[in-house]
Amino acid sequence: MICLIYISFSSPMAASNSEKGLIVSFGEMLIDFVPTESGVSLAEAPGFLKAPGGAPANVAIAVSRLGGRSAFVGKLGDDEFGHMLAGILKENGVADQGINFDTGARTALAFVTLRADGDREFMFYRNPSADMLLRPDELDLDLIRSAKVFHYGSISLIVEPCRSAHLKAMEVAKEAGAILSYDPNLREPLWPSNEEAKTQIMSIWDKAEIIKVSDVELEFLTGSNKIDDETAMSLWHPNLKLLLVTLGEKGCRYYAKTFRGSVDPFHVNAVDTTGAGDSFVGALLNKIAEDQSILEDEERLRKVLRFANACGAITTTKKGAIPALPTDAEVLSFLEGK
Repeated sequence: MICLIYISFSSPMAASNSEKGLIVSFGEMLIDFVPTESGVSLAEAPGFLKAPGGAPANVAIAVSRLGGRSAFVGKLGDDEFGHMLAGILKENGVADQGINFDTGARTALAFVTLRADGDREFMFYRNPSADMLLRPDELDLDLIRSAKVFHYGSISLIVEPCRSAHLKAMEVAKEAGAILSYDPNLREPLWPSNEEAKTQIMSIWDKAEIIKVSDVELEFLTGSNKIDDETAMSLWHPNLKLLLVTLGEKGCRYYAKTFRGSVDPFHVNAVDTTGAGDSFVGALLNKIAEDQSILEDEERLRKVLRFANACGAITTTKKGAIPALPTDAEVLSFLEGK
């Protein structure tokens, strides 16, 4: 097996950074094993790159790489992979006091099949994995209460006790005044059925103020094969401030209370799309944590989304999620050439 050499792009916390709003990500962190050759099945792959990942953790590191403040809340196995992942969070400037370790379950693994176009399919090893066993009484509630933005996905809703921990954390964050950010991050193989996935994903839909879905998730949740404004707005709810639909190589669409529009993509040679959406979300939340009024200013929001699109595009140019997440300087350099 070929292992990826991990290089940290840590963002040291500057004095001014301590004044920025904290973004707390809740959920899973795992090891992605990515084939060294694209366009082949897992069985045909000659080797794999070991890459740290997990959508909520990706977002936390994306925020920190871009100069923001972030923390991760979740559970890892008390094993070599778990401690390696905790170390990666710390090396990248992510606050780690919300991490728990489970002595009875392993850190989750995922084998990711890369198609020729850089898109991917997943096979998971979590029976159960440590992230599924996080209990409400293990939550660092003070950390959650300190969040300016509380971000989460849907994988933590699949089984107990993690589902109850998720609901508790979300409730505490909301009561403390945090903006709730939701990226469903659909992984169909992890759910008992597609019907259960849709039911549970939508069970907390009306709590979030920011929601990001991909085009595939939009189709899944609405049952429509049309990617248009009408379909997107069928997911709108009164508590929402911003609904985003990411379209991969076609950019993104945004829907706010008083305006809507689209932002063009950046065209790159995509190698692996894993983590691109998380990079996009991290960039967006980092700006919102600095100034929530962006949500009501279309011109400024469009600039933020252009920056977020750049982050997503850069992330697709390397294999693995976390190793590919860009720094602020890398994004600015990329944009200068556009």
